Parts: sequence; structure tokens; C-alpha cells
Amino acid sequence: MSDMSQIGACLPVTLAQAWPKRAFDIAVALALLAVIVPVTVVLVVLNPLLNAGPLIYRQDRMGYLCRPFAAYKFRTMRPAKGAMRGAFDALEVDRITVLGRFLRKTRLDELPQIINVLRGDMSLIGPRPDSYEHACVYLREVDGYAARHAVRPGVSGLAQTEVGYVDGLDGIRRKVAADLHYIAHASFRLDLWITWRTLLVVLARKGC
Repeated sequence: MSDMSQIGACLPVTLAQAWPKRAFDIAVALALLAVIVPVTVVLVVLNPLLNAGPLIYRQDRMGYLCRPFAAYKFRTMRPAKGAMRGAFDALEVDRITVLGRFLRKTRLDELPQIINVLRGDMSLIGPRPDSYEHACVYLREVDGYAARHAVRPGVSGLAQTEVGYVDGLDGIRRKVAADLHYIAHASFRLDLWITWRTLLVVLARKGC
């Protein structure tokens, strides 16, 4: 099955469902701008002391219909030395800075992606987008991977709350299974449940 036919086979979201979801995304994203501003001010002060280097990290990721887009995060890692991490390699935890570890645990590093939500690149809830370079590998190696791009990627999603951080081929397959389950059962009620589960992860500082 081709990439596009995989996507077409997993499109349960109707126009009637899509517009309320987009309206909800915009409303919540605008409200969260009130959180981003003070957090950014604090990080501007702390970043030179605990996380020397640029505050914002930009990465090309694979989005809706497998198209690339630029995603933004608060930077949490030192620059890589030598070859970049491969698509199935484990996270290089030794590169995570002191401040970066806190940002990851609390998921505050994801806050700048609210800008991506307002731009329409992402939704609040949906499959988490992978780096474009890695995603191109997963398209070839992981069954069903293309189909998870039938909806906008999310700041959080079912795979993040119920599967957690994964690496390796088996881990990517578990993530894809969760993402396809989400797409097949997409509803506003499910989005609210995932939002609640995300808040629990944030409060428990279970981020990676």
C-alpha cells in the first residue's frame, strides 16, 4: 500500500469534527500565551547560566500528509558532537543540560509549539511529529507509519500519555499502534481525556 493510500484509509475525521477541534485548538493556544510569556522571561535569565546557547530549538518535522514543517521547542540538549543520532538509536541523555532536564520532566520545553498550533502546523492533541529525517526512515521501515499523518500532529497525544518515550523499531511500532488507535476513535471526548492524562504526566513530572 502506498503512503497516500495508507493515509486515505485512515481518515475518519469529517469536516464537522475538524472545525470544532481547530476552534478549540486556537482558543486554548491563545490562553496558553499567558503562560508562555512569563516562562520565556524566566528562561531568558536562566538559560545563559544553566543551558548556555540558543533558548529556542528549531527542527524540521513531518506533519499532516507527510509534509515537512518547522517545529519549535525550548532547547534542552547540548549540540551533538560527531554523527547525529540515528532513527532507531536511544536518546543521548548525556547531552541533556541541567535546565533541559527540568524542562523535559515538566514538558515546558514543548510550550513554543503553541505557535505551531496557531499557525495550523499542529493540533493540541494528535500523533507527536518526528524529525523529518527520522520520519523518512520510519516510512520505509514501519508498517502504518504514513497513516498516522492523516491528521495534524499534536503537542501531546495518546502515545505520549499511554506508551511514553520510545526508541528502537519495536518502540516505534508501539507508538504507531497507539496513534492509529487515536485516529480510528477520534472524538472531542477522547481529546479531553488525553488532555487530562497529559496534565497528570506534567504534574507528576514524568516527561522524558
